[in-house]
Amino acid sequence: MQRTLQFAYSIVVYVMFLGVFLYAVGFANNLLVPKSIDSGAAGDLLSAVLINSLLLGLFALQHSIMARPWFKREWTKIVPEPIERSTFVLFTNLCLILLFWKWQPMPQVIWDVQQPIFAGIIWAAFAAGWVIVLISTFLIDHFALFGLRQTYYPFINKEAPPIHFMKKGLYKYCRHPIMLGFIVAFLATPQMTVGHLFFFVMTTGYILIALIFEENDLTMIHGDDYRKYQKSVPKLCPVSFLKGN
Repeated sequence: MQRTLQFAYSIVVYVMFLGVFLYAVGFANNLLVPKSIDSGAAGDLLSAVLINSLLLGLFALQHSIMARPWFKREWTKIVPEPIERSTFVLFTNLCLILLFWKWQPMPQVIWDVQQPIFAGIIWAAFAAGWVIVLISTFLIDHFALFGLRQTYYPFINKEAPPIHFMKKGLYKYCRHPIMLGFIVAFLATPQMTVGHLFFFVMTTGYILIALIFEENDLTMIHGDDYRKYQKSVPKLCPVSFLKGN
């Protein structure tokens, strides 16, 4: 019974994640959602910066702290290990929902690309960024990343096969294509507002800092295999003249 409930819990959280993910796509570029990054009446700029910083900071703290091995060791004394990842995803969903709900618009326009060809190129980059994110999750283990794998195998009474470190697909050219996809998706917009630029700068800054901790964790888990990978594949940019660790 417990395993059934845990599996059901992970499915509910995963379906919730799918909704949040789709909403994030619309939120980032004012597409088909009731509340987006530029919607609503503009208020005081200083207040907007403060509130939006707190919202992004809450997400960053939750996402970083709950992902660390030391936190997981303590957390799984309270939360059963099979649903630890789903619970992480649940809290991430809640932080993002709060961000979507309480985000303060800063709609002053920085650039506005009206020329159809250039606007089309930007929209294509926006779509490509989100596609890179989605494809990259499947190149590692999509269902482990979002907590389903951890409850599925106990549910069917089987031991989960080990996940091995592999360099494949986009991961042959970039160590963190998921993060690269987010950066591209958040930057690519035909109309850049102050609020959108603030969101892009803050999220990109967080990604760059978070990857330091993520790479330390991956090195601890995979050892020399990951160190060799770091030397042979750039962290974010697959273009040769911009490569860097």
